[in-house]
Amino acid sequence: MVAKKANTPHQMGPRGVGYRVKVLSLVLGRILQTSLQPYDLTPFHWLVLNTLWREDGLAVSAIGEKLQQVGGTMTGVLDRMEERGLIFRERDPEDRRVWRTWLTQKGKDMGKTLPPIVSQNREKLFSGVASADLDCFNNVLEKLIENAKSMAEHQ
Repeated sequence: MVAKKANTPHQMGPRGVGYRVKVLSLVLGRILQTSLQPYDLTPFHWLVLNTLWREDGLAVSAIGEKLQQVGGTMTGVLDRMEERGLIFRERDPEDRRVWRTWLTQKGKDMGKTLPPIVSQNREKLFSGVASADLDCFNNVLEKLIENAKSMAEHQ
């Protein structure tokens, strides 16, 4: 009889951490997309809005850095957000090479509408998961991201 291997975090394939994180990301992306669809927004629009709700008037490059360029080119995303009347961009008066991004009133108003919707999804997602477990999971993810970035830089 062959002994069955114990599940370890180093497994590959469908039981591996990378695969599971990818599946979680895809499912969460679909849930967020469905929640944002009535507002003609994408999950990446949500991330940009969140960034600007915290600090309006950021340089385009600063938004890209804060979001680690997750999911698409910043210029294209901002173009579509500008077309939808959520943001506007203007040159920095002190450095004409820099474009600053500002929320319109419509973009600011979304800051009252969207967070409760996303919070409801988050509450459902985290139901039955202890706070300490979430903290541990986030810490492990941060370390894995840090390690992966280091690996990517040294390739």
